[in-house]
Amino acid sequence: MKLIRFGKPGLEKPGVIDANNKWLDASEVTSDYTPQFFANDGLKTLNDWLSRKSGSAPEVNSSQRLGPPTAQTGKIVCIGLNYADHAKEGGMDIPKEPILFFKATSSIVGPNDDMIIPKNSKKSDWEVELAVVIGKKASYVSEKNAMDYVAGYCVHNDYSEREFQLERGGQWVKGKSCDTFAPLGPFMATKDEIKDPNDLRLWLKVNGEMKQDGNTSDFIFDIPFVVSYISQFMTLHPGDIISTGTPAGVGLGFNPPQFLKPGDVVELGIDGLGSSKQQVRGFDTV
Repeated sequence: MKLIRFGKPGLEKPGVIDANNKWLDASEVTSDYTPQFFANDGLKTLNDWLSRKSGSAPEVNSSQRLGPPTAQTGKIVCIGLNYADHAKEGGMDIPKEPILFFKATSSIVGPNDDMIIPKNSKKSDWEVELAVVIGKKASYVSEKNAMDYVAGYCVHNDYSEREFQLERGGQWVKGKSCDTFAPLGPFMATKDEIKDPNDLRLWLKVNGEMKQDGNTSDFIFDIPFVVSYISQFMTLHPGDIISTGTPAGVGLGFNPPQFLKPGDVVELGIDGLGSSKQQVRGFDTV
């Protein structure tokens, strides 16, 4: 299934995209795609409903705004430097264990919402990433069983302010958590929709120019490993998101570096997970 949330910010309703690419309102099944929805086997209930009602469910106008595909996310755990080429372009060593950092959930927006350059930012950057949505409580899970805890996947642009992240001291979270820095979607594809999440092309363009063009087959640490690894240090709850890292081609890696400016248009996508587009705006225009 492909789960969507549609409507104005804060007022989104749950929906699905059916096999005929129609948007269907799933409000009959659930009020929203919350952690409780996933914890209570909501995906099975939704799938059963879709099997019965796909021909009669209320259709939604697909011109409506898309919100992030899940609601009330508890935490976003990110994997840093998870592609060797990205570590190399940043002049950093390939990590021996996953580098973990958090991204504030207040940065989450819809897939096509504007990206707002933060106040005093000079080095706002892009990062296309595969996001993994957790489906059930995971604590000390084995790598062998890790995929049992995955609900699905979506596209994530892990926007990053490099000065805040790397030059202002402390942890990376400061450069990762600005408002609008986590557009998610256009939809969450359930696990069965993606044959092999460790072999997906992912790409990103700025103003029509290809900047990133990679494949998740180049992960240093693949999805079963990172789900298991993170669960050794913290409990992953339903609805939590793991963002799995970005390939080479970020603005910081160019010589000279390239950073976003108002008026830029960022487009990105992943095989089987659709694409998104963000218009870049300055802080003073909000």
